[in-house]
Amino acid sequence: MTGSSLAVPNPIRLDETDRFILHELIEDARIPNNILASRAGIAPSTCLNRVGALRRAGVIKGFHAEVDLEAMGLIVIALISVRVSQQARNRMLEIAQKLRSMPGVQSVFLLAGDRDFLVHVACRTPQELRNFIADHLGSDPAIASTQTNLVFDHLTPGG
Repeated sequence: MTGSSLAVPNPIRLDETDRFILHELIEDARIPNNILASRAGIAPSTCLNRVGALRRAGVIKGFHAEVDLEAMGLIVIALISVRVSQQARNRMLEIAQKLRSMPGVQSVFLLAGDRDFLVHVACRTPQELRNFIADHLGSDPAIASTQTNLVFDHLTPGG
């Protein structure tokens, strides 16, 4: 789910070649089209057309730089589980948008279960994390409770 509303399943039918292209782009979004086409076993023009169609259909949402947070001085990474108060449950998307715009927030996940959101935060120091929680979460009456988990390492596929 991305954006400001709930995601609707995409009606596009992906064939094996589309899935292969997507897998390759997930592994390396900067792969040159001619190499991608060669790996997929299709002509470069066909590959370019397929990638374009996948973008127009919203299957490919964008190409992003993966940034080393530690290199930016953001060495304290946390995942904060958030439960929204009963009185604020009708404002879930508004609260999610507010959380997403807070300093240090990398992403916000809306959850099913006993917690409503999972907030991925990157900070420079433990004190900055403590202040983030106190200033932005603890002082908000819409937030019933939080649980913070420090991230020691993040392993990704192929990484």
